[in-house]
Amino acid sequence: MSLATARAALQFGSRLTEGSCGIVFFGGEPLLHKGLIRDVVRSGRDMEREGSGRFHFKITTNGLLLDEEFLDFAIREDVLVAMSFDGVQEAQDRHRRTVDGGPTYDLLLPRLRLLLARRPYASVLTVVNPDTAPFLARSLAFLQALGCRYLIVSLNYAAAWTERSLGVLKEQLAELGKLYVQWTQEGRKFYLSPFEVKISSHVNRHCHRKERCELAQRQLSVDPQGYLYPCVQFTKAGPDSAWCIGDLASGIDEAKRARIHAESERVKTPCADCAIVDRCNNSCGCLNWQTTGSVHEVSPVLCRYEQMTLAVADRIGKTLYAKRDPLFLHKHYNAAYPVLSLLEEAGDETPQP
Repeated sequence: MSLATARAALQFGSRLTEGSCGIVFFGGEPLLHKGLIRDVVRSGRDMEREGSGRFHFKITTNGLLLDEEFLDFAIREDVLVAMSFDGVQEAQDRHRRTVDGGPTYDLLLPRLRLLLARRPYASVLTVVNPDTAPFLARSLAFLQALGCRYLIVSLNYAAAWTERSLGVLKEQLAELGKLYVQWTQEGRKFYLSPFEVKISSHVNRHCHRKERCELAQRQLSVDPQGYLYPCVQFTKAGPDSAWCIGDLASGIDEAKRARIHAESERVKTPCADCAIVDRCNNSCGCLNWQTTGSVHEVSPVLCRYEQMTLAVADRIGKTLYAKRDPLFLHKHYNAAYPVLSLLEEAGDETPQP
């Protein structure tokens, strides 16, 4: 993407939002273009000073090009940095390889430590494949002990999952649930998806659906040529596809946008009578399209995974609520918890006279 296109995207985003506009650098490895990222962020900050927009920036990186210099820039300009890391060496080295096929665990672990030292609240993204599922609980325990507080677990839904590998995944999720209870009782502060979302879907039933995916509504993706799509996965379809909903020059085709949203919101046939339909991730049109080719068809693997995680999350909630665990109650029943938690930690780090 050229800087001119990126600046046009900033201007376009600022016109669409009344508040802050989120800009995510994503796709491939964004740190291959550090110079462009710096220029885009600086352009956004210039626009803010001129009163023509407000932005928050985020980057998701594999970490290979992450260094002190870039982190200095990210901290100075308030750019959030998230890093992909799959856990213990057996998991990390299965799929995250260098260009020449070499392992990355020993190469990337120092970069992850560097990120956590500079950005303690940085998100760490772990992708689970059938052959790395056996290491899931151990990997998350390793990352948590390393200092990762925001752990995002994502399943590779497109992988060749079998009944056997799904059975292993179910066992690992149960072990991870036990760790969640243990860490909470020990007073550790952490965020562990997908359990947090599932617990919230019970505690906040009156408003939980407000946080669900609304395809083509709350976020847009811009490809290098300036064409617009309803979410990041759809850029691969190209500007001549039904998923292109406009471009930066001419704006959004609202008819296309409405059609895609309506199609995504259609009741999924297998989900209509499901007891957990309101707590399930079946609404993510981008994920549905990626796995089934349709925004309103749900992958059988997604269905199984949602059932597994929901069952574990409910056991976690039942256990900790019954014990009236103070951290659990504070975390899930106090809307001010995120702010209060940050203030508490800031107070703990204040130098004493």
